[in-house]
Amino acid sequence: MSKEAFYESLTQQALALVSDETNQIANMANISALLFMSLEDINWAGFYILESPQQMVLGPFQGKPACVRIEVGKGVCGTAVAEDTTQLVTDVHQFPGHIACDAASNSEVVVVVKKQGNAIAVLDIDSPTVGRFDEQDKQGLEKLVHSIEQYL
Repeated sequence: MSKEAFYESLTQQALALVSDETNQIANMANISALLFMSLEDINWAGFYILESPQQMVLGPFQGKPACVRIEVGKGVCGTAVAEDTTQLVTDVHQFPGHIACDAASNSEVVVVVKKQGNAIAVLDIDSPTVGRFDEQDKQGLEKLVHSIEQYL
């Protein structure tokens, strides 16, 4: 199966999980679990939710315990919100200001989740492998997030 077909299937599964539920936390929990069990070679998948314009707080996730609070503009997640754009990081150790919540993580992709055009959270996925994520992963995850944003 091509990556494009894989992400299309994953998006359909995600929509099936969340489309009949209105609770944000429940939906984020199910999406985290779906991604964690479906994506190969990852060690963390979850959400950070904007608690204020300056700070995010840990949301539902799968993986090892994580940093609880991240300032907007700090680390990969905070940079995604500050720049309002997906961050695709080949090697997190080369990312200025990287926050090492898990020393085993070596690459990362972070997609901004929006409601009515405003950031409300980020989807954060980490891998122990340098270069695990590519442009197809980025595009596939962006499409998935955009498809389910109204339920988050």
